[in-house]
Amino acid sequence: MNLSELIEHQRIFFNTNQSKDISFRIDQLKKLNALIVRYEREMIEAIYQDFGKSEFDVYTAEFSILYSDISVALKNLKKWSKWKRIRTNMTNFPAKSYIVPEPFGVTLVIGAWNYPYQLSLAPVIAALAAGNTVILKPSELPENTSKVMAKMINENFDPCVLHVIEGGVEITTELLNNKFDKIFFTGSVAVGKIVYHAAVNHLTPVTLELGGKSPAIVAADCDLDVTVKRLVWAKFLNAGQTCIAPDYVYVDAKIENIFLAKLEAEIERSAFSLENGNYVRIINNRNVQRLSKLIDQTKIYYGGKINEKERIIEPTILTSCNFECPCMQEEIFGPILPILSYTSLDEAIKKIKSKPKPLALYLFTNDRSIKTKVTNEISFGGGAINDAIMHITNHHLPFGGVGDSGIGSYHGEAGFKTFSHYKSMLEKPLKFELNIKYSPHTKSKFKWIKRLMNL
Repeated sequence: MNLSELIEHQRIFFNTNQSKDISFRIDQLKKLNALIVRYEREMIEAIYQDFGKSEFDVYTAEFSILYSDISVALKNLKKWSKWKRIRTNMTNFPAKSYIVPEPFGVTLVIGAWNYPYQLSLAPVIAALAAGNTVILKPSELPENTSKVMAKMINENFDPCVLHVIEGGVEITTELLNNKFDKIFFTGSVAVGKIVYHAAVNHLTPVTLELGGKSPAIVAADCDLDVTVKRLVWAKFLNAGQTCIAPDYVYVDAKIENIFLAKLEAEIERSAFSLENGNYVRIINNRNVQRLSKLIDQTKIYYGGKINEKERIIEPTILTSCNFECPCMQEEIFGPILPILSYTSLDEAIKKIKSKPKPLALYLFTNDRSIKTKVTNEISFGGGAINDAIMHITNHHLPFGGVGDSGIGSYHGEAGFKTFSHYKSMLEKPLKFELNIKYSPHTKSKFKWIKRLMNL
């Protein structure tokens, strides 16, 4: 069946209302969970072929989040789906008011390549939980993970409920030419704009999970040992190919030298390599070439070596950087960490605010006034104080961007809301009716309407 037929079949199925049934949704989530368990070994082998990613990292950064999302949805789905009774104003007395969550319908999920399982299947979990049908288009760059997801889903799910479409730009373009009821995209800002533009033609609501240059601010009062340990892990996880990785560090000039020394020592201690299971390859040769151009040889403090054949770039620290450097002109998305220093926190904040709003921001300090100042004054998608990346693991926190870093959020209940329309309903009895809104219009009625509308 071609794409148009697949979308039409899903629309016909959705209109039968079967996917709205809570027990049906629960069954689909349980099936997906069981399939991930059954295909774990194949999925681990596939992602190793694409990235060299270890089983430890696959589980902690991909499977664990998926299992958690499914578990949370199963526990809370009935509560999330309930009609919510809310207050009714005096103008409508006597009446009842409700908010009714309902699924959008046929949804399109376009996944990203850097965490191909998590960033493809987490939105699918949310969409199914909300009662939608789903067409999933995984990234074609890690081709082995795309294949195993297609096999796992297409051999076990009714295509009217969930189906994977593989392919490159041409397939994505063809998909976007069709009408969907909701589109969820994870990827770059440039492609996000293309998706957003395509959605306009059908007035389709869109969630965009994008990226940007996420800063880490290191204040002079921080616990340096813990700060460095957490930053090094967060930056070089997945070889820096993480949308919420610290893209650069803004460190107080008073501690810059000792910070750099500890940074080098922690990278040495971590011994990042494929053999140690804590490092991966760069996704493809094009990105190796792109990243190599961001490494200014005159600014290398640590690392800088590139093995193009193996697609390995070692952890690299650049110093004496400013916002005009090549590495500060785009999201790095690789194992290169520029270090900038500040003498005035106000100036650092001003500089960050002059750039597009980042997906994440990390602040390392024990000073309450600094925590309040940075959190209140800088706009960003989400982040952490005295940690990095770990906010994504809390399903109680909506995950998403703002401005250039994205539109909308998901995970936990936020994901259910992202794939739901909240319908407003007013219910009135038939036995009682005030006549003040009906003709004839009198001064007395007008006076009462003014009073009621202000209550």
